[in-house]
Amino acid sequence: MVELTGSGVFTLAVFGVAVIAWMTGKLDDTFVGLSAAAVLVFGGIVPSEELFGALGSETIWLLIAAFILAAGLTRTGLPTRFAIILCSKATSVRGLAHLLTAALVVSALAIPATSGRAALALPIFLALAATLADRPAVVRAFALLFPTVILLSAAATITGAGAHLITSQLLEQSTGSGIGYAQWLMLGFPFAVVSSHLAAEIVLLVMTRRADRRERIVLDVDRLAEHTGIDARAPLTSEQLRAVTVLAFVITLWCTEAWHGMSPALVALFGAIVTTAPGFGLTALPKALSTVPWSLLLFMVTTAVLGMALTTSGAAEWLGQSLLSGMNGAAAFLVVVVIVSAAAHLVLQSRSARSSVLIPLLIPLAMAAGLNPVAVAFASTVAAGFCHTLPSSAKPVAMFAAVTDAPTYRKSDLLRISAFLGPLTVALVLAFALAVWPAMGLSLQAH
Repeated sequence: MVELTGSGVFTLAVFGVAVIAWMTGKLDDTFVGLSAAAVLVFGGIVPSEELFGALGSETIWLLIAAFILAAGLTRTGLPTRFAIILCSKATSVRGLAHLLTAALVVSALAIPATSGRAALALPIFLALAATLADRPAVVRAFALLFPTVILLSAAATITGAGAHLITSQLLEQSTGSGIGYAQWLMLGFPFAVVSSHLAAEIVLLVMTRRADRRERIVLDVDRLAEHTGIDARAPLTSEQLRAVTVLAFVITLWCTEAWHGMSPALVALFGAIVTTAPGFGLTALPKALSTVPWSLLLFMVTTAVLGMALTTSGAAEWLGQSLLSGMNGAAAFLVVVVIVSAAAHLVLQSRSARSSVLIPLLIPLAMAAGLNPVAVAFASTVAAGFCHTLPSSAKPVAMFAAVTDAPTYRKSDLLRISAFLGPLTVALVLAFALAVWPAMGLSLQAH
């Protein structure tokens, strides 16, 4: 058992107060994180250079540039156009649900953060709701389908949620290597596809009748265009063509980092410059910068400081061993990690806060158990993507629950869905962690 030093006690006290503040939700998450980081710096646990230096990390720059790219892409209307074209090919409610699911999964490649994708998808849902106004049960099902898939499909990319970047950042601090864009895409995209389409089936089975799912459906593209303001039948505009080119170029370079050696942050920065270039770009830089979630960036800085303090003081290892000292076997350890990560949204509403609390504890625990900390942290972060139980559990759930212009789901519907989706998510993460991801090179056992 690791002995707890004075600095470890101080760090645990600060960490405990921060966790309690995050759980109550009475104070802003970023304010709590900044306050905790400042106390750790003033207490001499973490050098001030680390706090200010974290603002210039590659992770921060990657997220800034990714939001600038997304702002330019969204302005062209290309994501909405793509969704309308897909929807128009549906011939049944079930077919439409899976086409929408596919579109939402793909959107994770281009639009960072779940709240950004939810804001982009909301007008599409409202257009569908108007078109399907005579089928309120189906509309309610789609109201729940959108946030459900948005949250699960975020696992596809490292920019899909701020928690992913926090996990990679904490891994890099503790082990010297994080998870790159290409590796996360290779591991996360298959999980996103499988979990999202299975979730779509669960939503349909719980929210609709068999007759609803099989009934033929014909969507009027013109009516969808009327509600969204996007004409999917018109030729691609020059801006949309430029958007496709820039996005394809950036994603290609992200996925081939091992060949050219340029970091994802540098590639994203180049794409952001092209996106906002006068005379050629898709949007103005000041307008694009206004879409960047600066509060999230500052929160990520605080998690880096908290993670460093927990690791260097020995507090994380001591706490982890104290909590899980009686556990035997890698499988039992992984099961507990995945279940706790999936259930953590009931006490910590912020997905980023959940990773900030769990990952610093899991990394030393995994090392002590002879497991690969990257595999354990990745499984925990993916499992934390399940946060559907309450409207307050995630921003996309809250956004679609607050819709007033169309029928939407009730709290009881969320509880019914979660009763099926929670166990399914846990089982899927365990199956991927034990069988699929090791076959892709992410072994659960430490080498």
